[in-house]
Amino acid sequence: MKIPANPLTKFLLGLGLSLGLGLGAQAAPTTSGPDADKQFFPIASYRVGPYASAGIQIWAGRIDYFRYLNEVEGGINGVKLVWQECETEWTAEKGIECYERFKNGLNGAPVAVYLPNGAPAAYALTDRAAQDKIPLITLAYGRTEAADGRVFPYIFPVMLTFYSEASALINYIAEREGGHDQLKGKKIATVYHDSAYGRETIEPLKLLAEKYGFENIQIPVADPGNEQSSQWRQVRQAKPDWVFLRTWGVSTPVAIKTAARFGFPADRIIGDVWASSEEDVIPAGEASKGYLALTPYPAGTGFDIHQRLKKHIIDTGKSDLKDLNSFGSVYYNSGLVDAIVSVEAVRTAQARFGNRPINGEEGQWGLENLKLDEQSLKKSGFHGLVQNLELSCGDHEGGGAVRVQQWDGQRWNLVSDWVQADRELLQPLIDAKSAAYAREKGITPRDCGKEP
Repeated sequence: MKIPANPLTKFLLGLGLSLGLGLGAQAAPTTSGPDADKQFFPIASYRVGPYASAGIQIWAGRIDYFRYLNEVEGGINGVKLVWQECETEWTAEKGIECYERFKNGLNGAPVAVYLPNGAPAAYALTDRAAQDKIPLITLAYGRTEAADGRVFPYIFPVMLTFYSEASALINYIAEREGGHDQLKGKKIATVYHDSAYGRETIEPLKLLAEKYGFENIQIPVADPGNEQSSQWRQVRQAKPDWVFLRTWGVSTPVAIKTAARFGFPADRIIGDVWASSEEDVIPAGEASKGYLALTPYPAGTGFDIHQRLKKHIIDTGKSDLKDLNSFGSVYYNSGLVDAIVSVEAVRTAQARFGNRPINGEEGQWGLENLKLDEQSLKKSGFHGLVQNLELSCGDHEGGGAVRVQQWDGQRWNLVSDWVQADRELLQPLIDAKSAAYAREKGITPRDCGKEP
């Protein structure tokens, strides 16, 4: 649907909306420009800096899927996609600059959702996004308390918060040990990056330890984690049954190699979602064989979407990947998952506002009404790669599950189905944290009692 350019038409459409004509498909945003009939997906990238090896694959996954949608499916209900990158180097300062550059769209194409692609920028943009009415998607990172949509209407820690990750970890260990009743007396140590990210699971693990009776051992690793002898000496002395490894970047292969040096087996270490990539295990060499990791976007090319991309994008030389060996890597698949959530939020919004470009306020509605079920995931080709997901006004996480994969020295192999967190148990912790934020900021929580 073309966006009306005639000023009188724009006025009448705006007047109709203001009078509440009750139309299901509301008028398009009154933008103009050569791409006003397209949907803009900004990419706040980091192709340079310490995390570039991860970022390059993530953007390739997103761009390959966007290109596939345009060339094979004709866009989103006929609306073509445009995208542009802005280099952030994974810093808050440049992340804010990129957001300010992109928030008003590109050549008339509006922004429906925004992915800050890094905890520093995500935290820094919390207030701005709410003011600008542009929803931020922080998939598997960011503020756990933002799962409470009553207080954070424009922040979406979609699919997995760190609290859910902690609960899913314990549920997987219970499964391996023969049931939750078998956790009593077990020792579970968390070796964590001593940062806001790393400390995020301390509170839920304390709650879970109290509930199930396991010994909860917390061992911090100072950034950047190049030397971890003292930490793994503590592990050896404590003799835990399992180690939860919550590191990031260079500290992950260092941890795996140091664990081997101190005699702790890799197949009793379970990595965090940000310690679950090829880049985490390949540098550790033989020491990483058997290492386990949690992930909401497992590695592999055995999903239907990969067959579609291989046929239409990879084999035709149109991929954004420079190294095709990374096709189906953890971070490439992460980009695909980011893309499907973004695209389906727009598609959901179009069902209410019309098959046209969607703005931020409408994108927020699309996210709060997003539902990815078996049928829709099979249709899009993402079944098995993406968990079932349903968001709402009050619930901005919606999923809360992971799969567990194991490194065999050459590739990742899935060793579990979706492992679900006990979100009901965690909810009081999230409510308390979001209530404290609301008090600090003077926010009156929305009433989500009547879901749209």
